[in-house]
Amino acid sequence: MSVFRFDKNSLPTPDQAERYMIGEIEKKYFGPGGEIVLIEFPEATYLRDDREHIGILYTGPKDRQKAFKEVTRLLGRYAKERPDSTGNA
Repeated sequence: MSVFRFDKNSLPTPDQAERYMIGEIEKKYFGPGGEIVLIEFPEATYLRDDREHIGILYTGPKDRQKAFKEVTRLLGRYAKERPDSTGNA
């Protein structure tokens, strides 16, 4: 259906929250310190990345799969950025 991206200064609108972000939720945490949070609602999935201060709202069943792909992409990118045990990036 739709994908909505929010930066650190914005959040889903009240209309989006009332329409998609209701009902029982399941939270999943990823990355060091759980800096990536995936919140699954019956009608949507919200991805919050505390490292980059962004949020992405995925609505509809097809777009829900995009949320999991984005988590995988972010984890891979952050793993490459993290210095190894010798202090090298």
